[in-house]
Amino acid sequence: MTKKTVMHVLIIVLALVIGTVSIAATGLDVAVSRFFYIPGAGFYYGNIQPWRAIYQYGEWPALLMASGALLALIVSLYRLHLRPYRMACSFLVLLYLVGPGFLVNVVLKDHWGRPRPEQIEAFGGSHTFSQPWEKTDFSGGRSFPSGHSSVAFYMMAPYFLLRRTRKNGAYIWLSAGLAYGILMGIARVIQGGHFVSDVLWAAGIVYLTGLVLVSLMGLDAQSRHSHAYISDFLVSQTIPRDHA
Repeated sequence: MTKKTVMHVLIIVLALVIGTVSIAATGLDVAVSRFFYIPGAGFYYGNIQPWRAIYQYGEWPALLMASGALLALIVSLYRLHLRPYRMACSFLVLLYLVGPGFLVNVVLKDHWGRPRPEQIEAFGGSHTFSQPWEKTDFSGGRSFPSGHSSVAFYMMAPYFLLRRTRKNGAYIWLSAGLAYGILMGIARVIQGGHFVSDVLWAAGIVYLTGLVLVSLMGLDAQSRHSHAYISDFLVSQTIPRDHA
C-alpha cells in the first residue's frame, strides 16, 4: 500500500475510535434505542412499514451488484471484449465477500457476543449492555457490527474504482452508498436489532476493506488509460463524466 493509502486508513480508524468513544461517553447507544422502545410492546415501530420491508429486501441491491460482477467475470473467460473489466468485477466480488461477508458476519458478528438492544435489561431482556470493544461469551449476542447495514454500505463500492478518473461519479456512488447504509442502520436501530455504534462500525469496516483491497489489487496504480476501462464499465451511460 502507498503512504497515502496508509494515512487514509489511519484517518478512518481514528474517526471510528473517536466516534465510538463519543457515543460511549454520551450514552448515545442506549439513548437512541430507548427513543424507539415502548414498555410492554418492545420495539413496535420496527415491525411496521417501511422498516420491515427495508430489513427484508434491503440487501438485494448489493447482492445484485456482486452477482452481476461475478457473472461478468465468468463470461469474460469466453468473451474477449469483457476482459478489460475483470479487475473491476473481481474487486466488486471480493469486497462483498471480504467486507460484509467475512469480516462483519463471520469474524465479528458471529463471535463478538454483544447483546442486541432487545436483549439487554433496559429493554426487557436479560443481558447487560456492553460497549463495542467489550467481547462477551453470550453466544446469542450478534449485535456488533450490523450485518444488514454492512451489506447496504457495500453499495459505495464503485466509489473506490471511480475516484481517480471520474470524481463526480465516484462521489455520487459514495454518497448514495452511505445514505443507503444509514437508512438500513436506522431501520435496524428502530427494530431493536442494533445500536448506533454497530452501524458506525459496519460503515467503517466496509470502507476500510474497499480502501485496502483497491490498493492491494493495484487499481490505484493503474494508468489513466487502463483505469478508464473500469470507469466506463461502471458509469456506462448513467453517470456523466467529469469535465476536465
